[in-house]
This record gives sequence, structure tokens and C-alpha cells, in this order.
Amino acid sequence: MNRITIADVAKHAKVSKSTVSQYLNQRYDYMGEATKERIKNAIDELGYSPNIMARGLKQKSSTTIGVIVANILHVFSTQVIRAIEDFCNEKGFHVIVCNADDDPDKEKKYIEMLWAKQVDGIIAFPTGGNVELYRKLVKAQYPLIFMDRLIPELPINTILLDNEKASFLAVKEFVDKGYDRIGIISPPLDQQITPRIERVEGFKKALETYGLPYEPAHVISGEITDMQTKIETMMKGPNPPNAIFAVNDRTLIELLTYTKKHRIRIPEELALINVDDVSFASIYNPSLTTIMQPAFEMGTKAAEMLFHLMIDKNGDDEAGIFRFEPKLVVRESC
Repeated sequence: MNRITIADVAKHAKVSKSTVSQYLNQRYDYMGEATKERIKNAIDELGYSPNIMARGLKQKSSTTIGVIVANILHVFSTQVIRAIEDFCNEKGFHVIVCNADDDPDKEKKYIEMLWAKQVDGIIAFPTGGNVELYRKLVKAQYPLIFMDRLIPELPINTILLDNEKASFLAVKEFVDKGYDRIGIISPPLDQQITPRIERVEGFKKALETYGLPYEPAHVISGEITDMQTKIETMMKGPNPPNAIFAVNDRTLIELLTYTKKHRIRIPEELALINVDDVSFASIYNPSLTTIMQPAFEMGTKAAEMLFHLMIDKNGDDEAGIFRFEPKLVVRESC
């Protein structure tokens, strides 16, 4: 069975091959509705399927982008990926998703793999351990956007939450509800990962702003596997916190696991607020007060900016940091 070609579609629709090509590339500026309808019908009737690889070679495009996430288990990561995929689908592009597990070695392999596959651009949650490799991509004017992680020495457009404001929203809500011993739990801080560092620093500033003492024993960080032990040490110490701010969804789960195991009543004995409006927040008992990140808007913005670099070729534009506003979602845990 012979493969149906653009020439066959053009003949069937009674238009030129260039008109069919414009239709396939969604360039409709000077194309009438009747012409579009004839081409669409011809494609359907003939069963035409465009040769994506051939088209990519002709246009010097793979019609594919790569997304390197730090940890795909985070709610924020999956929501961002969904937004990017939705945007790319509308543009006729495919997405390769790579999970780096916050491991610079895995990240390096994925960068090199995506580069070898000649994907048209990359959106990355950088680990911070591959600065020189990213610098080479910048020098080559390769389309690149950072998400959620800031690397100051690299001039790359970066999408971030206003992490300091997220902490202020949480502390203010605790204070307004009468809590005066506030703790915070975070994954490891020694990796200098932007949202963690900024949320903890924002937390300290917020305590000072609202006239509350800073207790080092109420600030814990560490690997998720060690979190239960660290929470217990904090809660069984002298003058334990009566409210805790969890900086992301995974620390929240560890905190909820601890409160359930030890039958701690929320919010009577311990108030909770976390960043990331997890799917179970409204149905958990009691329902959880959260700080919502506009993940879909952030993912869409990242995709828009990447396409701006890929298609408009404006690599000379000055790189910037784009901050998005967090939103307090008040429920019952505080």
C-alpha cells in the first residue's frame, strides 16, 4: 500500500502543495474557511498521516522538547509537566520527561541525552551541580528555561514562586489564629535548593516581623527517610511548637504520618500549614490549610518562554526572574 503524500492531499483538495503545508503548520493567516475545510476533509478521506521525522529534518526541528524535573513525586512537578504538555500539544510538539531525583549525575546524563536527540529546547528544575554544562548550552544559544530553581551565575530565564511571601502568609495565619510557637520542616538545606532556602529564610524574617522568637530547635531539615525521627525529637523537646509549617508536600506527608501515629489532634494540639495544595487537602480530616502555587500558570509561562526562544530566536533578550504569587487556602488545620 503506497504512502499518502502531501501531493495526494493537494490534488484531492484541489489546492497547491504549499497550501497543504501551510495548513499542516497551522499558518492560516491568508487561508479561507472553505479551503481549510477541503484540506481537512481530504486528509480524513485519504487517511493522510504527516511524516513527523521528515518534516522535522526539513525544518531543522525535532518538534520535541525535554523537561528535566528534580523529583516527579512532587505535586508541583506533575502539575507543571501537565501544563507544559498541554501547551506543547497545541503547538504540535512532543515532550520527553526526565526525572533527575535531585541527582546531578542523572541530570547530566539527561541533558546529554536530550542534546544528542536534538530536542528543540529544555525546561529544567536544575540541581545546581551542572553549572558548566548549562553554561555550554547558553554559549551555544540553546533554548533553555529554568523552573523552581535559581542559579545566579547563569543568565537563564527562571520561573519561581515568591517563596518568601509564601512563608509570610503561613506565619501570619498562625499568628492571627493565636499560635506563638511556630516550627518549620524542610528537606535538606545543604543542597542550596532555592525554594527550600527561600522559604526557611522567609520564615525567619516573618517571625521577626511578628515579634516571635526564633528557636533553632524548631527548624528541622533532613532526608525524608529521617524525617520521623527529627519530628519526634522536636516535639518531645522542651517547649515544643504548637504550629508547624511544612515547606512542601512530601514533608507534609511525613508530618501527617507522625501526628496520626501519636494521635495528635489537629489543630487543637498542633496547627499545620504546608506549601502545595495537595489533592487530598479538602477531604482530609480535618481539611488542610495550604499555600497554593499557581503551578499550571507557571508551567504555561515556562513553555511560552521556551517557544519564544525556539521560534522567535530572541536569544539576545536579557534573562530575567519571573516570580508568581502564592495563595493562602484557609481550611481547618489552622
